Amino acid sequence: MKTTTPEDIGYIEELIAIDRQYVWHPYAAMPNPLPVFPVRSAKGVRIELEDGQSLIDGVSSWWTCIHGYNHPQLNAAAHTQIERMSHVMFGGLTHRPAIDLAQKLIEITPTDLQHVFFSDSGSVAVEVAMKMAVQYWHSRGQANKNRFLTIRNGYHGDTFAAMSACDPVNGMHHLFSGMLTQQYFADAPQIRFHEDWQEADITSFAALLEENSDRIAAAIFEPVVQNAGGVRFYHPEYVRRASELCKQHNVLLILDEIATGFGRSGKLFACEYAAICPDIMCVGKALSGGFMSLAATLTTPHISETFAAGEAGVFMHGPTFMGNPLACAVSLANLELLESYDWQSKIAAIEAQLTAELEGCRELEAVKDVRVLGAIAAVELRRPVDMATVQPQFVDRGVWLRPFGRLLYTMPPYIIRPEELSAVTSAIYEVAAGL
Repeated sequence: MKTTTPEDIGYIEELIAIDRQYVWHPYAAMPNPLPVFPVRSAKGVRIELEDGQSLIDGVSSWWTCIHGYNHPQLNAAAHTQIERMSHVMFGGLTHRPAIDLAQKLIEITPTDLQHVFFSDSGSVAVEVAMKMAVQYWHSRGQANKNRFLTIRNGYHGDTFAAMSACDPVNGMHHLFSGMLTQQYFADAPQIRFHEDWQEADITSFAALLEENSDRIAAAIFEPVVQNAGGVRFYHPEYVRRASELCKQHNVLLILDEIATGFGRSGKLFACEYAAICPDIMCVGKALSGGFMSLAATLTTPHISETFAAGEAGVFMHGPTFMGNPLACAVSLANLELLESYDWQSKIAAIEAQLTAELEGCRELEAVKDVRVLGAIAAVELRRPVDMATVQPQFVDRGVWLRPFGRLLYTMPPYIIRPEELSAVTSAIYEVAAGL
């Protein structure tokens, strides 16, 4: 590791001081009292700080960099595309990167999903999905169907429609509850992924549909894995039964695969565990391999073609940077990279190692539960973490993790080596043991 000189220390301190004065970080106050760590570069699974310290990234930069940083194949795709054009408006124009990426998404997602609407982030992909559902029913002369059914402990983003479908009690948005559309919330699934299914688990969801289907445009939830809502894994049969109930009650089904998509859960998409196809599906995060912000909302021809008969005649949404060619080109390269190797075996190996190496956390006094599925692991604590003290403890151990609430969790890059993953799990154990 590089030796840090007094000049380096002064430069880093100046960076942090300017950052604290002017830069507003996510889920932070101004001025920001939490520690920040200036980054110089990143390559593979490692982030290099300005002081020369190397950190193993155990959260894939919020679950996006599935192939790590600075991957030569993704860099090459970006260089090639930027020489042609970095951006062009998507209204009235089109281009090969968006066309090829749309075809690839249609090829790898559930069969009935045939039309792709690009956007800039996961939250916007959810907004698009919810607007699609409302406008679909409006086009069919049922404008009263404009509410949504979801399940507690869910998280779908920080924009207003997305916030309205996040858990109103345990979520992060209760301050805005007076401004949000009031949706229907079913009890959170309780039967875990590997447990025996019990039909009673779907009772609350079924009852809300039975009572309110004339007002519900769609059900929306994260299949099998509730991510930012607590990293909870629930039974695939819940997803399958919910799909059946939506069809029975003439309600659309939106699946939020923004965090689970592209292999993270052990399946390419988590809905594959239930062998169902939604009416609308949202993807993002790992879509571009963390290279650029890009998301997509996919739907069926039946849904999209209904809009032509409605009042507007078109879908009323159009992001300025929709279908950005640079983001599309890199995303296509990222998906081709994923297809080029046996990612299923990689995820299975990560899952086995996480399970084995985090099992000891169950014996720690501060730990309430340990959960693993695919390349996702969560150590749930009995009390919320103090970010100001816990974050630096991971950095001191050469690991970058971003705990939240009562969770120490990891979603590592797929390319992580066993010894690097062991460094992550050891850090989790050591930090949990000291709480």
